[in-house]
Amino acid sequence: MAAADTEKLNNLRSAVSALTQISDNEKSGFISLVSRYLSGEAQHVEWSKIQTPTDKVVVPYDTLASVPEDAAQTKSLLDQLVVLKLNGGLGTTMGCTGPKSVIEVRNGLTFLDLIVIQIESLNKKYGCNVPLLLMNSFNTHDDTQKIVEKYAKSKIEILTFNQSQYPRLVADDFQPLPSKGETGKDGWYPPGHGDVFPSLMNSGKLDTLLSQGKKYVFVANSDNLGAVVDLKILNHLIQNKNEYCMEVTPKTLADVKGGTLISYEGKVQLLEIAQVPDEHVNEFKSIDKFKIFNTNNLWLNLSAVRRLVEAQALKMEIIPNPKEVNGVKVLQLETAAGAAIRFFDNAIGINVPRSRFLPVKASSDLLLVQSDLYTEKDGQVIRNPARTNAANPSIELGPEFKKVGDFLKRFKSIPSIIELDSLKVSGDVWFGASVVLKGNVVVAAKPGEKLEIPDGTVLQNKVILISSDPNIACLK
Repeated sequence: MAAADTEKLNNLRSAVSALTQISDNEKSGFISLVSRYLSGEAQHVEWSKIQTPTDKVVVPYDTLASVPEDAAQTKSLLDQLVVLKLNGGLGTTMGCTGPKSVIEVRNGLTFLDLIVIQIESLNKKYGCNVPLLLMNSFNTHDDTQKIVEKYAKSKIEILTFNQSQYPRLVADDFQPLPSKGETGKDGWYPPGHGDVFPSLMNSGKLDTLLSQGKKYVFVANSDNLGAVVDLKILNHLIQNKNEYCMEVTPKTLADVKGGTLISYEGKVQLLEIAQVPDEHVNEFKSIDKFKIFNTNNLWLNLSAVRRLVEAQALKMEIIPNPKEVNGVKVLQLETAAGAAIRFFDNAIGINVPRSRFLPVKASSDLLLVQSDLYTEKDGQVIRNPARTNAANPSIELGPEFKKVGDFLKRFKSIPSIIELDSLKVSGDVWFGASVVLKGNVVVAAKPGEKLEIPDGTVLQNKVILISSDPNIACLK
């Protein structure tokens, strides 16, 4: 490390030690992260050494052994499992306040409702005790605690813990933003889901779970409706003593920037687009060479997590995330949980069906999961078999639909999209009840004009432009 950077780190260490809002573990974790960043520590990938993983490394889902239909055996499997949902994100991108997991996604049920119903159903069916862990951030902790109270009488143990709270760094002088007087939430950030490992340990939850005989934790984003407990995967990991498993799924053109698994110098590891040399970016995005991407559904052996955290061995790639807070340029240093795969023994990927990756990141995703394209049973959102096309429709909604509240107001009821291939909506558009969309549909209202689609309209391979005619005569 250069002398100037050493001085920068020493000054930072002194300033951080004076912060009273965070624990000693958080302070040392933060300083360690910054020290690694300043030392220029980076994992450079030699492109010529990248190999496509074999089926032993990335196991095809359809080769997994079936789980015997024996209730006692299934119970013993599930009693070794914990489900952990990453619940640190806010719903701000969709115009909501509070945790994203409390957005209603289907039939008045929130992400969290569906997760609780899923695990309750499992526990009831097999007489097992699968607990639910929620990893919150300081942004979502208070609201989540209140929400969890409504499940007090449910037959499921719900545990919460917070991921680390780190100070944002002022870009100019590398001092903590809270030391400059930004004492509110804007002075801090949660350092990415790679923080799940030390936070599990520091919260005491890891030791508690191990003392209860738990062996594996299934980690997934709370907004991924496809991330449900899978007995075949759990059984495979236990039988083969895999310490880490990443679920991957076939890449489509919509996923070209997603991280992929590679074999590199005898180990499996995650390759992210940020690690790819400029001259190979197009190759990385190709769905011919790199056919799979990371769903962020991860299965971890709890004893292995403890071993690696205690040894401080989880040195995942650092993701610098520049931001601006009240006119001040700041830096957030983050890590991703998927990047930890190379530190675990006997780590694998499993190439799962696309149905296990159903994230809701925007109102266009909400339209998909609220429509007749899906049904819901026991908390699981299941694709309607009446849909013959294996791919979901491509949906583009304009900024008028971005916020959940605005999105809901613009539909009297969610249209039928079983036979839809693509939909593009722009401008001030309002949908009536019982609208049916088929094939490729474009609906566009000119600026300053309003376009209403009447109740019961069937649109098949249509382009609709603004028209004052209530019968929307302006069809192409």
